[in-house]
Amino acid sequence: MHFPNSFSKYLSVFLLSAVLWGCTQEQQNKLGRNIQNWTGTDGVLEIYAGDKLVRRFLKVDKLSTALGTDDNKARDYRYGYGYLDENLNMQVDPNEKKVYFEFSSYSTIVFFENPH
Repeated sequence: MHFPNSFSKYLSVFLLSAVLWGCTQEQQNKLGRNIQNWTGTDGVLEIYAGDKLVRRFLKVDKLSTALGTDDNKARDYRYGYGYLDENLNMQVDPNEKKVYFEFSSYSTIVFFENPH
C-alpha cells in the first residue's frame, strides 16, 4: 500500500510523539542527549568567579559527568574537551589548543551553542 507523502510525514510525527509521550522526562533527556551527541554541537563553556568570566572553552561537543570506578555513582564534577579561549575573543586562534577540563558541580558555568 502506498501513502501520499504528506500522510507519511504526519504518521511519522504522530508515531514519534506517541513514543516520546510514553517516556519519562529522564528518558526524554537521555534521548535528546544521544541525538545531540550524534549530531554534534559547537558548544561554548564559560566559567565564572562571581560575576567575572575567568575561563572559556570553545568547540565543546559534550560535557560528561564523572562516575565512580567501583560504585558507578555520579561524582561532583563534570569534564570535557574544548579549545581554551585564552584571550576570551570567542574564536580559536592558532596558538590555542584543545584541552581536557574539569569543573565542580558547584561551579558557576554557562554552556551554550556558539551563535557564530
